[in-house]
Amino acid sequence: MGKLKYLFVFTLPALAYISFHSTGWKAYLPVLEAFALIPLLELLFAPNATNLSSEIKEARGSDTFYKTVLRVCVPVQLIMGYLFLAQTQGDVDTTTLVGRILSYGMLCGVMGINVAHELGHKRNKMDQFFAKILLTTTLYTHFFLEHNYGHHKHVGTKEDPSTARRGEWVYFFWFRSILFAYLSAWRIGTARSKGNVLKNEMVWYTLVQIALLALIFSNFGQMGIIACLGASATGWIMLETVQYIEHYGLAREKVNEHRYEDVKPAHSWNSNHQIGRAILFELSRHSDHHYLPHKDYVELDHHDDSPQLPTGYPGMMLISLIPPLYFLLVHKRIS
Repeated sequence: MGKLKYLFVFTLPALAYISFHSTGWKAYLPVLEAFALIPLLELLFAPNATNLSSEIKEARGSDTFYKTVLRVCVPVQLIMGYLFLAQTQGDVDTTTLVGRILSYGMLCGVMGINVAHELGHKRNKMDQFFAKILLTTTLYTHFFLEHNYGHHKHVGTKEDPSTARRGEWVYFFWFRSILFAYLSAWRIGTARSKGNVLKNEMVWYTLVQIALLALIFSNFGQMGIIACLGASATGWIMLETVQYIEHYGLAREKVNEHRYEDVKPAHSWNSNHQIGRAILFELSRHSDHHYLPHKDYVELDHHDDSPQLPTGYPGMMLISLIPPLYFLLVHKRIS
């Protein structure tokens, strides 16, 4: 499908729209796509480890399509957020309400955080601003600071809350990563502002998120707040589950008392499964992303020396929820 495969991400808001206007099992359509259809397809289609030629990479680098599709996700996420909150009003049965919350939660994870992750690595202020807007929709704006100035610096070490230790269950990882990444973001914000409260980004992120919640409450009431928090938490759990599988059990060695070895492709898990790569904008080629963090998603490469996941991200997220099975599959792949 060439570059059109990156439009696949918009099947999620399309299904979410149906979810917001349906009841019963149809309210869960985005969840069924992500965690039933895609894992099944990735079992049927072989992963593709082919790397693009330098000529094709250069052509893609100058093609505005690849940046535009990311930026279009911003208004889509905002519009879907409004429609979601509007459909939590009135007499909605619990099963349908939960489905709608999970559906927008899927958008929070895929568009609100994953697309923000890609935009946040761009060097221009406009895309970074778009990233912060997306992160705000899922009340996770601190991710911008912690990920770019914390995680990428400390990945594969005990100083990184987002690196899962060998033998650590994903359920414990959720709490450890969420709490300590948030605290890390405050430390980074304080250090970058040199103690000036008015220049501390975390202060402004917090105030904007409080203002957003106040706006939601004034327009959609208590149910709007509950729905917003539920969808946001769904996005958080999706992110943290992905971070769990991205670096599970991989560690950088200390070269001396003061520093670790440089980040290499071997310090991140990789997946070349094509459906997940398309809908997540190549996030699963994570080894190359950490090796060269500012590389555009369309240019990411496969590395033979990076550990390879047995299936794509959606399937691995499900498997991680059964820790003994997850350990059985991945431990033998760690050298």
